[in-house]
Amino acid sequence: MAHYLTLIAAILIANALPAFAPPTWTILVFFLINYDSNPIALVILGVLAATAGRGFLAWYFRKFAHLVPTRFSKNMEYAGAYFQKDSGKKYAVLALFLISPISSAQLFEAAGFMKNVALKPLLAAFALGRTVSYTTYVTGAAVIAASTFGEVVIHELKSPWAIATQVIMIIALVALGNVDWKKRLTQ
Repeated sequence: MAHYLTLIAAILIANALPAFAPPTWTILVFFLINYDSNPIALVILGVLAATAGRGFLAWYFRKFAHLVPTRFSKNMEYAGAYFQKDSGKKYAVLALFLISPISSAQLFEAAGFMKNVALKPLLAAFALGRTVSYTTYVTGAAVIAASTFGEVVIHELKSPWAIATQVIMIIALVALGNVDWKKRLTQ
């Protein structure tokens, strides 16, 4: 039972970090292999903890938006209005949170800055998408030998592609906040 509490804490912390945290699937697979955990419990707890962690991440970006330059903060609010402008854009944003194969930290950071964007639908889409992906990872991990898991995790954390993806996502977040969204709203 204690290892499930450790799992929840690890996933909450990893998903509340703004960048460079280990992917949740690696934490789930680690607990599957090292603690002989119930795969269904892992997926359920993983989805709940990851969703709560991402919700907290968006919340603190929203709460502390006043600490970033006003121009950036206002542009992100206008971006939120732009993406909420019509239902097609709203559904596209929900789909992005549902199926995004990339790190979602920066997506939630952007949503946090966009104070007019409701977080609950984004969190629900995230949870639904992660239920599918975590089930896939945990099921797949059941057939991987424990000796190769460590190599997979280390490769994932040190991978130039994984690091580059994080850096690109951070740059994209900054670029998003520097677009003149107020001007686009009036077009």
